[in-house]
Amino acid sequence: MAGPQMGGQVKVAIDIGGTFTDIALATAAGVIHQSKISSTPDDPSRAVVEGVAQLLVELGIEASAVTEVLHGTTVGSNTILQRSGARTGLITTRGFRDVLEIGRIRMPDMFDLTWDKPKPLVRRRHRLEVTERIAADGSVVVALVEDDVIAAAEALVADGIEAVAIAYINSYRNPAHEQRTEAILRERFPSLLVTTSCAVLPEIKEYERTSTTVVNAYLLAAMQEYLRKLETGLRGIGVSAPILVMTSNGGMLAAGVTCEKPVLVVASGPAGGVIGAARLGEARGDRNVIVFDMGGTTAKAVVIEDGRPSMTSEYEFRDGISTSSRFVKAGGYMLKVPAIDIAEVGAGGGSIAGIDKGGLLVVGPQSAGAVPGPACYGLGNDRPTVTDANVVLGYINPNGLAGGRLTIDRGLSERAIADYVGRPLDLAVDEAAHGIRAVANAAMARAVRAVTVERGLDPRDLALMAFGGNGGVHAPDLARQLGIPRVIVPPLSGIFCAVGMLASDIEHTALATVVSRLDRMDRGTLAGIKERLQADVAQRLAQDGYPPERRAFVWEADLRHEGQATELTVPFEGDDLDLIRERFMLEYLKTYGYRDQTPVELMKVRVAGRGLRENRLDFADMKIGWRSAGGRAGQRRVSFVRGEPPVTVDVVDRAALGATAQPGPLIVEEFDATIVVPPGATVHKDAMGSVVLELGE
Repeated sequence: MAGPQMGGQVKVAIDIGGTFTDIALATAAGVIHQSKISSTPDDPSRAVVEGVAQLLVELGIEASAVTEVLHGTTVGSNTILQRSGARTGLITTRGFRDVLEIGRIRMPDMFDLTWDKPKPLVRRRHRLEVTERIAADGSVVVALVEDDVIAAAEALVADGIEAVAIAYINSYRNPAHEQRTEAILRERFPSLLVTTSCAVLPEIKEYERTSTTVVNAYLLAAMQEYLRKLETGLRGIGVSAPILVMTSNGGMLAAGVTCEKPVLVVASGPAGGVIGAARLGEARGDRNVIVFDMGGTTAKAVVIEDGRPSMTSEYEFRDGISTSSRFVKAGGYMLKVPAIDIAEVGAGGGSIAGIDKGGLLVVGPQSAGAVPGPACYGLGNDRPTVTDANVVLGYINPNGLAGGRLTIDRGLSERAIADYVGRPLDLAVDEAAHGIRAVANAAMARAVRAVTVERGLDPRDLALMAFGGNGGVHAPDLARQLGIPRVIVPPLSGIFCAVGMLASDIEHTALATVVSRLDRMDRGTLAGIKERLQADVAQRLAQDGYPPERRAFVWEADLRHEGQATELTVPFEGDDLDLIRERFMLEYLKTYGYRDQTPVELMKVRVAGRGLRENRLDFADMKIGWRSAGGRAGQRRVSFVRGEPPVTVDVVDRAALGATAQPGPLIVEEFDATIVVPPGATVHKDAMGSVVLELGE
């Protein structure tokens, strides 16, 4: 079969999740096709290659027609979680060996006596000191002793170290010693993977810079090996297009850059969905929404205000619950890189339910993942998951998912829930299933509150945009629990993180550390800083093939009151220092609830240079190659309320919905996801193809 797209550009976007690998393919005609395939945790690239090959064959598209491969990857985050990174060493200034353990001298909860500080990714014996010293103004206090560098490297190599991070005091002011150390290591120890703090994070703050550099070194081997495998696998099926990787802040980077700076893509996975939600919200006229992404392993929440996702210049990567907050620190590995500010909980479709030692029902954060998956998959797991609860209650098709490609067995779900939850708590199976959903929903509501109520936003004033394979199943319950009046489920919601990548841009960032009071600066100084930074990112964009007319620049400043230790980030344009100060004062008032009249310091200036990709997805003009949900029944018995009998509910395809509101209860099934319309709600489809649930009072 010959595809109509043979002569044009075909773009493929892939998002690897804990359970499924999602694929979105955009043809030259602007039609988006979708596919889902079970992830392959032992080698994530295998699912990507198999899924892309299968979709190209189905559509009759030659592999050579693919001109771009966009990719969101969990390799970085999984490498940290599994502690499977390279054996890493640190070379630092004499006297600063223990920076990683000293950290910020804080703990996330001062009353939690069971808390253990995360173990540094570099053992103390592999943190070696050398003689050198740069002053805070960049002058050389003590010259670098090169024999110390050689001796340290020899000791590390002899102990089996594979990657080395170099982080010297005040190198953000003068990187000469770090650069010389790197040159020595690359010349004399070519097998070592080397990364410097001046290349990764040329910023003030000792601990943050060292930690970020160490994480980057720790991830180098895993990311390089993965991207090599992926490129080789894609070439094996005839796809030779360049690979672009989604960064934690929602931009895209060439795979070659990612191989050198993997720390920029640790939170790559969910970023595509957030960018897609921002673009879709803009197209719908919804510039202020709560993003809710529920997949198989985790659920995530982000706020979009005035069309911009909430961003952070630092975050801490850790196990379990990660409620992103400016006020909770020291819980994980510090990454001081631009990232979308995400609250995440370990509650997804594959999250395992059980009874803890105190006899209470718990859900997650342990997940059944893709293998063996929920009990209903019949792949060897006998413990119940959230998906099993949804199957038993009738929310999810009891016969199969992903268009019937993945068969499921309701009987296995019932047995697992009865064995591990029902009998221990003396509950009927459906009551136990409702309990599992309630606990999971409570955890997810916490994530939504973390990005709204805890930051002074009223969720009742916002819409909830839900996606992910399970987003449309749980979002109505969350919305009612939080008083949110409207739920929006975008087109292709089950693979929306992949779709969002099609709407993203190439992005490079550059930063200058300033450390100056605003009232002692002049416009010319700021203009000079901006000119240097813009020239830097413009050069990198030119290397990527983006001419001046396809470039855009977004500016941010990190500011603080004099004498304080932390900064707030504000966007700005131009070089009006008074306007920058006023924006900071407003952000400070919004964050902390009061105004401080202490002089304001400009700490850093940052620019994001964006290369505007050709034929970037426009949600206002999106066309979709629909797939059948497969195995869909006309009606199904669904239990909405614990203690009440199930009700018979119509099951329809998304295509059957129109602009006229239909009353619930209703189940909407599509290839990639399910949407539950509860009793008392109405549902309609808008001009963009989104399914909109109005929940009423």
